[in-house]
Amino acid sequence: MRQFGKNQDLAITMRTKQSFMDGQKTKEVTANMTDKYNRKINYLRISVTDRCNLKCIYCMPSGVVSRLKHEEILTYEEILRLVRIATELGIDKVRVTGGEPLVRKGIYDFLSELGSIEKITDLSITTNGILLKDNIKKLKTAGIKRLNISLDTLKKNRYEKITGFDGFQNVWEAIFTAQHMGFNPIKINTVVMKGINEDEIADLAKLSINNPFHIRFIEYMPMGTDHVPFHIHYMPNTIIKSRLEKQGDLVSVTRHKGDGPAKRYKFKGAAGEIGFISPISDCFCLTCNRIRLMAAGQIKPCLLSEQHIDIKTALRSNASDEVIANIFSEAIKSKPVRHNLGTNNPTIVHECMSCIGG
Repeated sequence: MRQFGKNQDLAITMRTKQSFMDGQKTKEVTANMTDKYNRKINYLRISVTDRCNLKCIYCMPSGVVSRLKHEEILTYEEILRLVRIATELGIDKVRVTGGEPLVRKGIYDFLSELGSIEKITDLSITTNGILLKDNIKKLKTAGIKRLNISLDTLKKNRYEKITGFDGFQNVWEAIFTAQHMGFNPIKINTVVMKGINEDEIADLAKLSINNPFHIRFIEYMPMGTDHVPFHIHYMPNTIIKSRLEKQGDLVSVTRHKGDGPAKRYKFKGAAGEIGFISPISDCFCLTCNRIRLMAAGQIKPCLLSEQHIDIKTALRSNASDEVIANIFSEAIKSKPVRHNLGTNNPTIVHECMSCIGG
């Protein structure tokens, strides 16, 4: 895989030498990773593909999604160049997502190269786990230490109804194989949907008692144009937490610098912990530190907004590192103060989660 050299002139407070003409005016841009609301952005989520081997009902509501053409998707070399530039600006945390990242050919060599970028201090991957068990040694060799694995039910038949595939056993075995191989933490992501899997909240949480797993309950979000009315499946994490408190005392876990949006708890004496990610009921936008790079080459400053900033055109036009850095910076400056899904006039997010990279 071709290597791209680092541009040593880039720095967090870099001022570009490149100017551009706007009529008779010349504009100079300062590239940095702080947005208009003084949020420092140091976390980049990278969708390497829009393909997935599952059709989860909250991710692909219709079950059918148009796919990007091969030439529309960023190459690994292009992604690596973008990441190297972004890390010189201040990105130090990276998560690789999809679709399902493990379906893309060459992913393990890419992850190895990504992990060799010196300024990345936290590299993880989100997977549905279907291909994980057979490839987990490759992930270990590539330098991945943390895994986020999607699992919305402990019932085999229900798993197939939610995902469209009889793959529960694959995922279940992969989780314990990952534990045996020393991956830590292993985060299990569960989207709770009223009327579908809400009756399993306690059983999923109990996985954290004897195992060092981080069970993450994520509020259902309205994504895509043909999802069922939001309120039918939405359950706020306040209700989930109150149900779990009836199972035992939940002790708050001290947050650390760099922690994500999850509010962390554990049952007394438990080996693992429980986290609540509540984008609707407890909006954490004011502390959001992330942006997303979509597989098609757009920067998405906010998951729950339809705003995109094209970076692929500049990349494929042989733009300088300084120009690319400024696109990152301008994208961050356009990051909204918060989403409006909890308001009386919410934005409709037409994109499915599988197209964005959760």
